[in-house]
Amino acid sequence: MRRAIGLADGRVLFNVPTIFNVSNNHSLGWRGRIKTLDAQNEKVLMDPNLMAMSWDELLPRLERSPAYRAKFREVYGERPRREAVLDAIASFEISLRTPDAPFDRFVRGEKGALSPEQAKGYALFRDYGCVSCHQGSNIGGNMVQRLGVFSDDDLTAVEGAEAGVDARENREDTAANTPVAERDLDTGGDFRVPSLRNVAVTAPYFHDGRAETLPQAVSLMGRLQLGRDLSDPDVAAITAFLESLTGRFNNRSLELEPSSVKEPSSTDPVVQPTVPYEVRGARP
Repeated sequence: MRRAIGLADGRVLFNVPTIFNVSNNHSLGWRGRIKTLDAQNEKVLMDPNLMAMSWDELLPRLERSPAYRAKFREVYGERPRREAVLDAIASFEISLRTPDAPFDRFVRGEKGALSPEQAKGYALFRDYGCVSCHQGSNIGGNMVQRLGVFSDDDLTAVEGAEAGVDARENREDTAANTPVAERDLDTGGDFRVPSLRNVAVTAPYFHDGRAETLPQAVSLMGRLQLGRDLSDPDVAAITAFLESLTGRFNNRSLELEPSSVKEPSSTDPVVQPTVPYEVRGARP
């Protein structure tokens, strides 16, 4: 499935972005309007189309879990509460860093870290101007840009686009007399430039998941944002460079594989919070 389906109304939501290296993003959400991890996580928790929680329901559920109750008392010295829950989730997300990609090693001076094809792709990435938007430590994630700068021929409505948190945010900025259905079906406009770290293992691509493969995404970006019909060799070289952005997590390179989730146990190691509440905006 390219995109999630709304829990409450069955509408198609935005493509879910990766949360690896999310703490390096200047803004969050596909529209880039959310500025803190705590705000993002609270919206997801409370959104009826996503996790459909309320604090009145969530906190007692956590309190009834012996494992969670013990963990909260060990780390925060008290029972679960809103600020601690948001801090715990954000602390976990901050830990999802993926350093030591081949490109990172190249930047540190290891010239052989990139293959000749990847080095060619990096040169094209710079020369064609991709770095104008995909820059910074996350190679993106720190600015908002219009999708379809040079062409909007490839931008077609995708059924049910833009429900959930971001769509409701967008309605605040849209004329009141515009029908909701028209606003939700509009796939154009301004979007947060996504980070390209680990892009080779985080398909599909774009806010609506329209590109299934990385070469497709590169070719489409050439037309939309650069006004270029990239040649097959250029697409292949840029794709090779983007593959050099795949980092390491838990001492191994990221790869596509099923994830596993388990209930925490009392013997799990404790991860202490790493950033004060106020930095991430958890205080009411």
